[in-house]
Amino acid sequence: MSSKQPLWSKNFFMVAAINFFLYFIYYLLIASITVYSEEKFHASSSMGGLVAGIFIVGVLLGRLYAGKSINQVGWKKMLLIGILFSTVTILLYFAVNHLSALLIVRCLHGIGFGIASTATGTIVASVIPDERRGEGTGYYALSTTVAAASGPFFGILIHQHAGFQTNYVICLALIVISFVSSLFLEVPAVPWNQAQPYPKKGFRPGDYFEPAAVPVAIVSIFIGVAYSSILSFIGSYAQQIYLVDVASFFFVVYSVATLLARPFAGKLFDAKGENVVVYPALLIFAAGLLTLSQVHTGWMLLMSAAIIGLGYGTYVPCAQAIAVKVSPRHRMGLATSTFFMFTDLGVGFGPFFLGILIPLLGFSNLYVAMALLVLADAILYYFLHGRKRNMPFQSNVQ
Repeated sequence: MSSKQPLWSKNFFMVAAINFFLYFIYYLLIASITVYSEEKFHASSSMGGLVAGIFIVGVLLGRLYAGKSINQVGWKKMLLIGILFSTVTILLYFAVNHLSALLIVRCLHGIGFGIASTATGTIVASVIPDERRGEGTGYYALSTTVAAASGPFFGILIHQHAGFQTNYVICLALIVISFVSSLFLEVPAVPWNQAQPYPKKGFRPGDYFEPAAVPVAIVSIFIGVAYSSILSFIGSYAQQIYLVDVASFFFVVYSVATLLARPFAGKLFDAKGENVVVYPALLIFAAGLLTLSQVHTGWMLLMSAAIIGLGYGTYVPCAQAIAVKVSPRHRMGLATSTFFMFTDLGVGFGPFFLGILIPLLGFSNLYVAMALLVLADAILYYFLHGRKRNMPFQSNVQ
């Protein structure tokens, strides 16, 4: 029974490490590939942004495939497929000699990443004891947090001092390590519910989305949009307020705050229920955005990073845990895919819409608007999920 499983198992560590490598590669490239495309192919700023952002289109396609097929293919096989696909696309980076080819490879890489990261999220959900769902998911999510902090730093550093091709070499080495590590994973058998048939051919929404996970996933779209305002525009905002040097530490402070908060938030989630964690996390995230909107000094910018790390960094793993918790056990893969597809939509396409607002509002008012969006989203969370659920651990629906 899952209640007898330890949290800190060999499989937990291994899948967290593989997830770290996948996300490290993602952040390593996304932080510097825009500049690379501008330097090598003389791309415009908008085309450079498309080179970075088209990856998300591939991720969504990969998650759609993985979410539907992961139980049929098998969780471990799906992970290996995603990693092998990523390996091939990383090799293709070395042969790119035109901007259009780079766009295609970026989209293909996103597909591989979407498949592999859906598999890691599903596998880790199966090895975390049910009664420690929030705590375990929080610890696992630290692999993404550390990658988000270190990937951009090393991507830019390597690009500046060793050339962008060196980034590809490092990505190739890490994806090979991920593949070898995956071979040694001991993945539980897929807990397929024999009362339900395998998905049939043709399009049926239930084959691609887990309905039970959709409410919290809808909430996460708007949280993703708010966070994308930071990911995409914090550099430009820092230039406008003359804090570029301090801004380079923004995500470091953000990550440290997240690292400190998640273990406590996860335990509270398991002991007291999700609402006790989610509502404060959203309020703190909104407070961080409001602080960011009023920044005039370096210490205020870093303080806003810490507050945002406490808020957004706590919300995401809790929302992921909710998506898995409320879904049938045999559809954990689809629940994981559903949650991340919706979140990716917000993070990936948010900058396009927000970019239209910036000339009208300015950066300061944009972050005020994002704070209001998060507060409105807290109300949406109440109606979609919060008023129905405020309980400690419950077993997944069978």
